[in-house]
Amino acid sequence: MQAAERDLRLDMLNSLLTTPHRQLEQVAKLHEEMVQRDPIFYGHLAAWYQRQGDVRDHKEVFLGNLLTSGLKEHRDAGFMLLQEFPPYQVARVVDFMKQHRDKLPRSARTAVRRYLKEREKNPMFFDRAALRARKAMKHLYASLHIKPSDRADAVLFKDNPPEDSLAYGLKLMAIAQSPLEQAQLIVEHKIPYTVAVGAIKQMTPTVLVALINSMSPQEVINNLKSLQTRGAMQNPQVKALIDEKLEQAQGDVRVSALKARVAADAAELDTQTAARLERVMDEQVKKRGKIAKPTALMIDKSSSMESALEVGKRIAALISGITEADLFVYAFDTLPYPVKAPGSQLSDWERAFQHLKAGGATSIGCGLEAMRLRKQIVEQIILVTDEGENTAPYFAETYDAYKRDLKVEPSVVIVKVGYSYDWLERKLQERQAQVDTFTFAGDYYSLPNLIPLLSRPSRLELLMEILETPLPVRDDK
Repeated sequence: MQAAERDLRLDMLNSLLTTPHRQLEQVAKLHEEMVQRDPIFYGHLAAWYQRQGDVRDHKEVFLGNLLTSGLKEHRDAGFMLLQEFPPYQVARVVDFMKQHRDKLPRSARTAVRRYLKEREKNPMFFDRAALRARKAMKHLYASLHIKPSDRADAVLFKDNPPEDSLAYGLKLMAIAQSPLEQAQLIVEHKIPYTVAVGAIKQMTPTVLVALINSMSPQEVINNLKSLQTRGAMQNPQVKALIDEKLEQAQGDVRVSALKARVAADAAELDTQTAARLERVMDEQVKKRGKIAKPTALMIDKSSSMESALEVGKRIAALISGITEADLFVYAFDTLPYPVKAPGSQLSDWERAFQHLKAGGATSIGCGLEAMRLRKQIVEQIILVTDEGENTAPYFAETYDAYKRDLKVEPSVVIVKVGYSYDWLERKLQERQAQVDTFTFAGDYYSLPNLIPLLSRPSRLELLMEILETPLPVRDDK
């Protein structure tokens, strides 16, 4: 039973590397199994992931399971965590509970009621929530039969917003006759970009400046492609304002490294802007932790391993900026190719990998054998491979020699790509090596979730950190 529980925890951490893209059923079954078999760990993992994780789909499933749990501690923690979510996610959590948990407990309804009433108390807070997520807010009131306040009713249901509301400002902006007048209303009411953009008659530089000034650094990142389409990058004044927001994003705790990566890939940006986004991602990744252990990254470049090269390149960019000890990078088929980059940004690693092509047989151990001969000592090894090894030196036997000669026993993290096997991990487990596996399912944006494992001294210490994360305690205000 102990081994099964340990494997389930690793499966749970592995699942956090995936991004379901709103297909919550893809991870719901594993979450359900975990909460049933190890409810104590699951609750703390949910609280830990709320602070450390990026993938909102997982956060929603965690919250839905906490709110429907049989444990009062879980329900109370879910009650408090729900208050931190944006309205559209609260609506998704409610739907998840109905569709996948077949229930909506009274405490969950009370949590949503408190969520809405707290926002009603602060008109500005409510107005922004209602404007950004009008459909979700209406869904919460209507589906849970929660009576809105007079102001909420006027804004959401009667389409007759009071004159001091944000919705009223949007109405004025929609009927404004000139771009200057629209810009003034955007500034006065701080109308969000995603809401305002559909009502703007002419997207002049003045209007763009007004919109960008009202945006948070994360909102600028999220809407870079849209801004680019509307000519924001061609105007020096507007471009300078965008650059300023991206500089602010490096230190903003609300900015997601994952979303910076999404934005960089979605838009065809100029070199300078792309570099700024890379710095945003680097700074946000650094907050996840520093890698203090000497580390080797070994990337399979044998036949059909083009995906491994791409994943390995991105992991190299991800960890090179946060590794405070030695970092050795090798690509391998039956020959190890040392890979060095002039910097830590993805563009640097793109250049370092540009002439490497997938092809040939596979000796996963050849890179480690090169390190043994060169006396390159590491405490952890990251392998990006399908584990399909067919040529000596074989990794497991080389691992024995490396341990013996260099007096070190590195942990191994296998990032499995393509149609993968489990042959290598079983060989390492037979040697009682610490080995963790993560299945890469094609989503590069989930790779920052590797950082907690790589930056902790051991798997046990990561699990202990999760278990020591306190559950939020419900207050009765």
